[in-house]
Amino acid sequence: MAATLLFLVWIIFFDENSIVAHQQNKHRLYELKQQEKYYRKMINVDREKLEDIKEGEEKLEKFAREQYYMAKPGEEVFIVVGND
Repeated sequence: MAATLLFLVWIIFFDENSIVAHQQNKHRLYELKQQEKYYRKMINVDREKLEDIKEGEEKLEKFAREQYYMAKPGEEVFIVVGND
């Protein structure tokens, strides 16, 4: 009886392949899969932006103005911040 109890405690808590370690690994795997989904989505968004930029000079100018607040000589850029 004591040997069985000792064996179960060892397997559940102390073994490198313990149930606790298994649950931690499952949780970490879930987090990594969520990160993968996020980064794949961001890659697709960036790919679409890149395709827009490659379409022509107008799209490139629009991107530069929106993302980097660039202006033509003699122009002023006003940044309006909303309360989101």
